[in-house]
Amino acid sequence: MEGVLNPPQNLEARLVLHNISWVTYQRLLEELADSNSPRLTYDRRELEIISPTAKHEDVNESIKLLVNLVAMELGPAVRGLGSTTFTRADIERGFEPDSCFYVEKEAQIRGKERIDLASDPVPDIVVEIDITNSSLNKSAIFAQFGVPEIWRYDGTAFEILVLTNNVYVRSERSSLLPVFTVEALSTLIAESFTLDRRQWMNLVREWAQGHKALSID
Repeated sequence: MEGVLNPPQNLEARLVLHNISWVTYQRLLEELADSNSPRLTYDRRELEIISPTAKHEDVNESIKLLVNLVAMELGPAVRGLGSTTFTRADIERGFEPDSCFYVEKEAQIRGKERIDLASDPVPDIVVEIDITNSSLNKSAIFAQFGVPEIWRYDGTAFEILVLTNNVYVRSERSSLLPVFTVEALSTLIAESFTLDRRQWMNLVREWAQGHKALSID
């Protein structure tokens, strides 16, 4: 057993359990089905359990709001499924993202009550807020699922990772929502810490409208 059971208040509670069977993992998911916290990541008998901090959740809510506000101004249709649990028994892996978004595949999951990866697609974008380093190689897990793009935030700045030949490559711009660059994501989320919500939302709308005007010109 590894991890921090009683971390400092600014750090996430993170615990890694070894030798956990797939059946035990599935039972834990059932017991925690109606809970947003903790979040579980499973990788072939390794189970990581994370309880997010207030900052973690504040950033997460800001990212979701940011994507939805910009999508309303600029399109395309975007659907967020939050921290939905995604599992595949055939590779014995599972994850619960901080947030996830369907963009190109939005129509395929619209109205779904459950996502079954045997027939449904994985999210186009997965958001990982990794203020403390994960003990598992989550990029490798996402690659196994075929997640096209990761947005990772380390507490200060973003990186965008695009899946290319089964390996994630850093990119300065989102391939699925090209209006978002690493710089734009980092700057806009930093602004969310200093402005009240209404001021920040107005700032985001103005930023999006500016990009809309540029695209028309």
